[in-house]
Amino acid sequence: MTRTRTAPRRIAAPLTAGLLAAGALALPGQQAHAAGSVVKVTGAQGDWRLTVDGQPYQIKGLTWGPAIADAGRHMPDLKSMGVNTIRTWGTDATSKPLFDSAAANGVKVIAGFWLQPGGGPGSGGCVNYRTDTAYKDQMLAEFPKWVATYKDHPGVLMWNVGNESVLGLQNCYSGDELERQRDAYTTFVNDIAKKIHGVDPDHPVTSTDAWTGAWPYYRKNAPDLDLYAVNSYNAVCDIKATWEQGGYTKPYIVTETGPAGEWEVPDDANGVPEEPTDQAKAEGYTKAWNCVTGHKGVALGATMFHYGTEDDFGGVWFNLLPAGQKRLSYYAVKKAYGADTSRDNTPPVISSLAVDGDPAKVEAGRDLNLTVKATDPDGDAISYQVLGSTMYLDKDKGLIPLSATDLGGGRLKVTAPDRPGVWKVYVKATDGKGNVGIETRSVRVVPPAVNGTNVALGKTATASSYQTGGGDCPCTPANAVDGKADTRWAADWSDPQWLQVDLGASTPFTHVQLVWEAAYAKAYTIQTSDDGQNWRTVREVTDGNGGVDDFDVSGTGRYVRVHGTARGTGYGYSLYEFGVYR
Repeated sequence: MTRTRTAPRRIAAPLTAGLLAAGALALPGQQAHAAGSVVKVTGAQGDWRLTVDGQPYQIKGLTWGPAIADAGRHMPDLKSMGVNTIRTWGTDATSKPLFDSAAANGVKVIAGFWLQPGGGPGSGGCVNYRTDTAYKDQMLAEFPKWVATYKDHPGVLMWNVGNESVLGLQNCYSGDELERQRDAYTTFVNDIAKKIHGVDPDHPVTSTDAWTGAWPYYRKNAPDLDLYAVNSYNAVCDIKATWEQGGYTKPYIVTETGPAGEWEVPDDANGVPEEPTDQAKAEGYTKAWNCVTGHKGVALGATMFHYGTEDDFGGVWFNLLPAGQKRLSYYAVKKAYGADTSRDNTPPVISSLAVDGDPAKVEAGRDLNLTVKATDPDGDAISYQVLGSTMYLDKDKGLIPLSATDLGGGRLKVTAPDRPGVWKVYVKATDGKGNVGIETRSVRVVPPAVNGTNVALGKTATASSYQTGGGDCPCTPANAVDGKADTRWAADWSDPQWLQVDLGASTPFTHVQLVWEAAYAKAYTIQTSDDGQNWRTVREVTDGNGGVDDFDVSGTGRYVRVHGTARGTGYGYSLYEFGVYR
């Protein structure tokens, strides 16, 4: 079997899970529309077409991201882009306003039904499709109920059962059992398809997976599907050859596609996936659409990913309008779908983004200088914003504004993040007309260099407590004075706690540097002692926020300790390094 994409580093799944959550909003009903359309897959081998009420219909679509409550605001924009179809991942009682708004704007919906474990890497837990009859019975009852509810709605184009579960099952099972589960899952999809057809003979049924390697299972076990569906990004142009070589006898649609995903690109010098430029992303949509339309009589269209407004890690990678601002990709899709772009005001184009100095050694809290080359096709004035992401530190997908000063001439002076590790830095160039160009780079933030000798390095350290196991532990006191950025001391989850180092003899020191893990101290003191019993405070902190605490002090003693009195999180204190300098 031939894969068109693989699962590692999949970021679309969290996005789709978020869409399902958005779909859980309870919304008031709207007036019902007239009877629905009759949608058919017609034709013969290699010469298929989709028809709506007897007329040819090519799917020019996007996956749907905004809250259903915002459908009325966004549907006219979709229509202006030449979009005639949107795709969802869940259908329930809250879906009617979305169907209503779509139909009112001449847009139809590929209405999804979610099955576990969806989303490629697996989302929502594992199901045993051989033995879990309760789950299967529940879905067999629930899905046809919503089909019966909406089958006569003019907003419905077809039903889509499941999302990437054939691939996702590899995260639940392996070996022969994985094969048995894949057979059982696709057999169950067929059971659902038959039941849907019994309720609604006027709309096709498909099932989406993340790779064409799922299609042999559908061919063997799901003959009642009217067509296949696949999510494929950078490898979308390989689908045609895979279909031809596989000897398939059903047409297909592409239910997610676009530029190369996080799992498909090489790592940069800091070891993180190198995000394509805005220009490359726009070209990715154009290429994908050309390859879909190039498989005439078999590929019946696509819903490209993603008409979303989330302004986070995944949103910047894939959304056509993060934070509601339109990107080059937005206009590329609009052009691909045949809409008029001749009078559009389009986004600034960032041709280069450079980090001054070594991007692998950016000192925490110090100046980080960026050089941006950007032009606006319409001559609009460009303003800049800089944001950061800790996705590769802690999986947090949110974007954090970074303090930046525009020095002119494309020069931006930024205050580097205070937390060590690999960050993604985002530069947004906006034109004041609702458009944005975005470029990203990774930087590795390191503790600031300190003049002097770390007299605590390798010395004997003790603590009030330490965690003996779990995760990367044992996290002993010695880890905080070993000079390594990836080992840590971690205390029990209570206040107060302390960590001290024995310098071996009374020693003067002038500087202390604390490198906190995510679990930091909000309030603490730095103390020194000659005997390890009687302590003198040389620094008090009451507003700690983690990252790197780097300050000059004046102290002398054999013992130096950090004494935490108020944790900044619910976890115990956690220090990567406790440096004492003379």
